[in-house]
Amino acid sequence: MAELLNEYFVPVKVDREERPDIDHVYMTVCQAMTGQGGWPLTIIMTPDKRPFFAGTYFPKTDRYGRPGLISILNSAQRAWKEKRNDLVLAGKQITDAVYSEDNTEHSALSETIIEKAYSQLESFFDPEYGGFGNAPKFPSPHNLLFLLRYWYAAKNKKALDMVEKTLDSMYRGGIYDHVGFGFCRYSTDRQWLVPHFEKMLYDNALLSMAYAEAYQATRKDKYKKIATQIYKYIERDMTLPGGAFCSAEDADSEGEEGLFYLWTPDEIISVLGQTVRKG
Repeated sequence: MAELLNEYFVPVKVDREERPDIDHVYMTVCQAMTGQGGWPLTIIMTPDKRPFFAGTYFPKTDRYGRPGLISILNSAQRAWKEKRNDLVLAGKQITDAVYSEDNTEHSALSETIIEKAYSQLESFFDPEYGGFGNAPKFPSPHNLLFLLRYWYAAKNKKALDMVEKTLDSMYRGGIYDHVGFGFCRYSTDRQWLVPHFEKMLYDNALLSMAYAEAYQATRKDKYKKIATQIYKYIERDMTLPGGAFCSAEDADSEGEEGLFYLWTPDEIISVLGQTVRKG
């Protein structure tokens, strides 16, 4: 399937936790076209971003009377080759219909909106473990980057405290790979202890920005160290020989989630020894 995607399409993955605004647009498209929505969301669109196909979960291959994603991609590729004008017209009609429903006037961000955004983050903040909301808990670095800018502009120390508490808690927890570096996708619990072992390129890219900007704000070397470790991980494990980046590292290995990352106490002792060295 990867070969098919790379040959005829430009795959783009959007994380709804990090870009709910984009997710909202295309979820509206899916609901308008199919009468229902859900995740994972699949959208196929023209090069100028006009969608002509939408749906939720599709298996890899045809199953139980449902088309598989490979069949859908092959059909879309053939249609684009043989009936391109029809798809372009359909995409324009769908886009116009969705935009006609969204008649909200868009304007520059006001101080009121910015203050409201800060208040919402403050209300969802977990003062004990950092982060926002309850389990499963996502790093949400875009929230931290907003808070850093809010702290700088409004001179609100609590905004910076929330950032530091979250960054420190995530680093100390199991969501961070203390051996190979890099952050896992999210924590299955409130304490950042048990991760979902998948590692995403965009998560680590945004988190490296959050730690680097926290260093700029506080001049605390620990944040610079963590950002540097993330870069080392990406360079070592997520960079191909030709210079391209891998998008993700799978959570599963040999059919079991996290097997690649799990260590028994005996395995740890055999590598590190019994003596604990401080500092």
